[in-house]
Amino acid sequence: MKIDLSGKTAIVTGSTSGIGLAIAKGLAGAGASVVVNGRSEAGVGAAVVSITKGVPFAKVSGVVADVSAASGCAKLVEAVPSADILINNPTIFEPNDFFDTSDEDWSRFFEANVMSAVRLSRAYLKGMLDRNWGRIVFVSSEAALSFPTEMIQYAASKTAQLAIWRGLADLTKGTAVSVNSMSPGPTSSEAVETFVKELAKQNGQLEEEVAVPFVKRHRSTQLIQRFPLV
Repeated sequence: MKIDLSGKTAIVTGSTSGIGLAIAKGLAGAGASVVVNGRSEAGVGAAVVSITKGVPFAKVSGVVADVSAASGCAKLVEAVPSADILINNPTIFEPNDFFDTSDEDWSRFFEANVMSAVRLSRAYLKGMLDRNWGRIVFVSSEAALSFPTEMIQYAASKTAQLAIWRGLADLTKGTAVSVNSMSPGPTSSEAVETFVKELAKQNGQLEEEVAVPFVKRHRSTQLIQRFPLV
């Protein structure tokens, strides 16, 4: 199926690596003008280069902004006032013992994983409705429904995303705007590699001793039983 997004502006937050970068490349390949977002100049620059190498005709730019903070969301909106497509992808996750997870950690997860999507959806959805065309996608997680005990704060933030997605989807009834959510499982990205390293360190094991057993034990519903590649 040929998807033509020529003339559309797409913002992909948290798109300097992993799933976000893969989505940005796909949108660029479909003809959209893609805005890459990340927290560092080096990361954003590398992502722009990666996309243009893979998609020679790509229209891609970058905005350095930490969207886990209200100021970062405001910076992104100021740089790109209007968008046709918004991919809410910024994600932080890490293994934490529930009893050792502080209020500050809970707030940090909700600011990054939930409030970034709230602020940016609020900024861009109304324009989409006014123009009667737009797409918003929340990149949630299968953890939103499997509730892993090793990172309850992450799962809670991803479940919250589902509630926001469903509510916003109802706001678009009868229009040519859609709001959807996707729930990928653990994927072999830089963030997951860091997660595995931390888990191995906590358990006093080698990384290769952690990865596959972790998926089999904690993600038993995942069919391929390993971390898939992006």
